[in-house]
Order: sequence, then structure tokens, then C-alpha cells
Amino acid sequence: MSSLAATEDHVTREPAKVIQPAWVRVMHWINALAMILMIMSGWQIYNASPLFGFTFSRSITLGGWLAGALLWHFAAMWLLMINGFAYLIVGLATGRFRKKLLPITPNGVLADLKAALALKLAHDDLSTYNYVQRLLYAGIIVVGVVIVLSGLSIWKPVQFHYLTALFGGYDVARYVHFVCMSLICLFLIVHVALAILVPKSLRAMIIGR
Repeated sequence: MSSLAATEDHVTREPAKVIQPAWVRVMHWINALAMILMIMSGWQIYNASPLFGFTFSRSITLGGWLAGALLWHFAAMWLLMINGFAYLIVGLATGRFRKKLLPITPNGVLADLKAALALKLAHDDLSTYNYVQRLLYAGIIVVGVVIVLSGLSIWKPVQFHYLTALFGGYDVARYVHFVCMSLICLFLIVHVALAILVPKSLRAMIIGR
């Protein structure tokens, strides 16, 4: 009996599995901060020269005016570029992207999407992403790269004229930049909603376990 009790005590005291390593957690929250700062300051920049027939409320913008918004936007841009580039390098070097995000198959995405819409998608093992998560996370990495490149072509259209031409010109690059921003906002809404529905995933991104 004492041996069995000791074994059970050892099992109960075994440390929880690490779901999110420290480097992922740190870079995740830095990226989140940089994205929020860029979105809010970007809305203020947009208001100075709207692409569409609406503007964003000043209550959700950052910078107060165009020059102030540009300062915030460029500061957050460097933070996002440096941290995002480091995230890509480490993710590729450690094989995390290959293990977490691949494979992505149409049948798998459709099956998991149907299960998610029916509220039957399991979240028991947080160390394994379902096909919908893989598609979203892989997609947001691509969107992140495109929004940085389109932003550079808008910021320095003369110096990066080849890049600006690749997007079809300055005006088209602005629309591409806006679409990417909208996709990131949509991703953030879904991401936060899933964190609320599965709170243990948020805990894992804070403490790792």
C-alpha cells in the first residue's frame, strides 16, 4: 500500500507538459503588442487620406494626428519586423513550423471546419493544432509578410520602386495594405474568441503549461 501511495504521489506531482516554450510566448506577446499599435496608428494614418467612404473613430486610433500616428506606426513597424523575423528564423530552425503547421489538406480543413461550426471540435491536446488552426496560423504568417512588404512600398515608394511596382503601384499597394490589415483584425477576433472558448490555451501561452 505504501509503495502504491508513493507511486500515486509521484504521478500527481509530475510537472505538466510544456505546451508553449518560452521563446514562443515572449515573441507571441511582442507580436501582439506591435500589431495592436500598428493597427491603431494605421487607422489614424488612414483617416488622413481615406481609401473608402468612412473613417475610424478617434477613440480607437493612436497618435492624435498624422505625424504622431506615423511616429507610433514606424516604431511598432521596427518592433514587428525584428521580432517577426526572429520568430520566422527560430520557427524554421527548430522545425516548429513543420511539426505544428504541416500538413494542411483540404479534406482535413473542411472536416475540422464542420466540427467547429457544430461546436464539436475537440481541444483536448493543445500541443497539436487542428487543420483549421494550421490554416489560420500559416495564413497569418503569409499576411504578415505581405503587409510588411506593402508597407515598405508605401513608406519609400522611390527607394523601393521595384517593390512598389510589384504591387502594381503606390495606390494599389495601399489597398493591399488595407486588406492585409483587415485580415489581421479578423484573425485577432477569431484568435481571442477561441482563447475565451478554450481558456487553457490562453493559460498555456502565459505560463507555458
